[in-house]
Amino acid sequence: MGYFYLFRLVFFSWVLFIRSTHQLQTSQTQVLLQLRKQLEYPSPLEIWENYNGDLCSVISTAHMSISCQDNSVTELKIMGDKLVKVAEFSGYAMPDQTLSESFSIDSLVTTLTRLTSLRVLTLVSLGIWGPLPDKIHRLSSLEVLDLSSNFLFGSIPSGISRLVKLQTLTLDGNYFNDTLPDWWDSLSNLTTLSLKSNQLKGQFPSSICRLTTLTDIAMSHNQLSGKLLDMSGLTSLHVLDLRENRLHSGLPIMPKGLVTALLSKNSFSGEIPRPFGELGHLQHLDLSFNNLSGTPPSVLFSLASLSYLHLASNMLSGSLPNHLSCGSKLGFVDISNNKLVGRLPPCLDSDSDKTVVKFGGNCLSVDDQNQHQESYCKEANARKQSPGGEIGLLVAIISGVVLIVALAVIGVLIFYRRYCKTVKFEQYTRPKAGYSPAGVSSEVLANARLISQAVKLGTQGAPVCRSFPLEELKEATNNFDSSCFLGEGSRGKLYKGRLENGTYVAVRSLAFLKKYSIQNLKVRLDFLSKLHHPHLVRLLGHCIEGSGPDNSNASKVFLVYEYVPYGNYKTHLSDNCPEKVLNWSDRLSVLIGVAKAVHFLHTGVIPGSFNNRLRTNNILLDEHGIAKLSDYGMSIIMEENERLEAKGISSKSCQMTKVEDDVYNFGFILLESLVGPIVNGKGEAFLLNEMASFGSQDGRKRIVDPAVLTTCSQESLSIVVSITNKCISSEPSSRPSFEDVLWNLQYAAQVQASADTEQKSDSTS
Repeated sequence: MGYFYLFRLVFFSWVLFIRSTHQLQTSQTQVLLQLRKQLEYPSPLEIWENYNGDLCSVISTAHMSISCQDNSVTELKIMGDKLVKVAEFSGYAMPDQTLSESFSIDSLVTTLTRLTSLRVLTLVSLGIWGPLPDKIHRLSSLEVLDLSSNFLFGSIPSGISRLVKLQTLTLDGNYFNDTLPDWWDSLSNLTTLSLKSNQLKGQFPSSICRLTTLTDIAMSHNQLSGKLLDMSGLTSLHVLDLRENRLHSGLPIMPKGLVTALLSKNSFSGEIPRPFGELGHLQHLDLSFNNLSGTPPSVLFSLASLSYLHLASNMLSGSLPNHLSCGSKLGFVDISNNKLVGRLPPCLDSDSDKTVVKFGGNCLSVDDQNQHQESYCKEANARKQSPGGEIGLLVAIISGVVLIVALAVIGVLIFYRRYCKTVKFEQYTRPKAGYSPAGVSSEVLANARLISQAVKLGTQGAPVCRSFPLEELKEATNNFDSSCFLGEGSRGKLYKGRLENGTYVAVRSLAFLKKYSIQNLKVRLDFLSKLHHPHLVRLLGHCIEGSGPDNSNASKVFLVYEYVPYGNYKTHLSDNCPEKVLNWSDRLSVLIGVAKAVHFLHTGVIPGSFNNRLRTNNILLDEHGIAKLSDYGMSIIMEENERLEAKGISSKSCQMTKVEDDVYNFGFILLESLVGPIVNGKGEAFLLNEMASFGSQDGRKRIVDPAVLTTCSQESLSIVVSITNKCISSEPSSRPSFEDVLWNLQYAAQVQASADTEQKSDSTS
């Protein structure tokens, strides 16, 4: 009988254990489904719908992943599709940008806190809006928190300081606009702090300088001001990115292990500290567009690991010593637009392809037109070195300003007394002037299709597209001489030119252009000139020749672009120049850059630019191997949207067709990257048939470019083959979005980087 009671006790205990385990799984599932509802059913979570199994077993994608341990969710990563960052955010819901007005970030965080074992939380580009609640501290197990590319505003809550296990905090691309807090040293395990592209203000917190675990600090594109403190105590720091803030101190002492320092576009002053020459691990140093003075330390150029040195647009003076030595890895130096005199040292004056050196805008004794007279730099230096002169100049300026203000006040008083009644009458009868954002032409504002973009670009203060006289372009291209001819396409001939200031440009003469008013054409060109992206060839200006007595129609147009010197991507895939052929990792880098540019053209501007002539010979490489897309935006200039709409095609279907066109054409860029020179001269039908060869190892060995086969991992290759197949699908609805393409390429690059690291480790062990 005793055994019977013992059996019953064990049996019921087992039943209760199973039931409690099931309840735990059900509870976690309910939380996840509630999160899906609160996030308003984002597309990456469609796989959860009608899923009857354990959500911990759902197959991860590039946009969604869940990890579980002991029946609890430990990792949750969701990447949405709301990637566009608006110029102005008022703090309220925005249609198609944020989640709806009914969304509550407080409720979202409350639901998240029920996932008590959560260690990794990534909620990116989901349109989450509102001030981040202080109750975020209840996620006490968090090690990684990434809420980037959303619409969070206000202050960074102090509750984050209580997440003592936190190792990575990423809040990039939001709208935090309060003072940067000073409690960071309470996060004793933090290694990565990234707050880029917000509106944070105040001084750089001293508590950060006490956080010795930090390896990466990224706070670029904010409004931080004041002094940058001594950072030598951050012994683990490798990356420091403080670009485009308002810091105005001298440069502080940096930690010896620093690898990348990006401090451009601030107001740093004084000389570059000598200890910078002791940063033996430094690879990338950008101090451009500051107020630095004195002569750059010679030892800076000879740092063993330094490959990139950007000191342009400061007030550096004096002469560089003739015996200056350049490090073996130094590949790029820019000392342009300073006050340097004397001769260029031999290691910077060589014509070798090893190092790119930019030195225009100084007073150097070199055979270069873009140099000032030596007296210009000496006078500037003399004024700088003479305190009495500076004080006298300052007194004169202040006195002049006071006098002008006094005269202006007197003038206003006289005007007011004389015309008071007239002004009072006019203020009721004269219509109010329209608002015109700074830097946007009235033509842009007059065009209804571009008003949204005009407001967006107005905050950037970007100048309108420069109008070049035809005589200047003729002089730059030696009257469009054949020696300057770069090539010809369906959109006209392309010439290399050099402007009076020494800047090299590419000038395209449009072979055909639909006749419409010059005013309308300028609107479109102004719009294109404001499309600034690191992977787009920038439009610098134009020259429009008019016809007709009223000069209302354009007959010929020249477009002036930045010159990108290292040829097109196609030449770097050809076996005609084996020394230039790119390996698989470099090809992935090029493809990712172009995908980012096209995604920006589709979703980052209004109206979007589609049908962007995606071909390998329209992808150019600069001196750093960075890809830049050319010939984009022609659909805007040529009014192809209007032509399709005139045929009865709706704007929505027109947009979808063009997106699919770009995806389809990019698929052939991917294919050419895979198979290399075999593409040349082959038709689309042949290439589509050859895709079947990727299904087997033997087929891949037969068709894939040897430069790819010998430098790729099979997993990385398979990812790109798969997305290529989808891009060139004969069914447009089956083709992926550019966001999907970009994610797959980035994933392939990560896989390849891991494989390269493992291979390197194996070879050294």
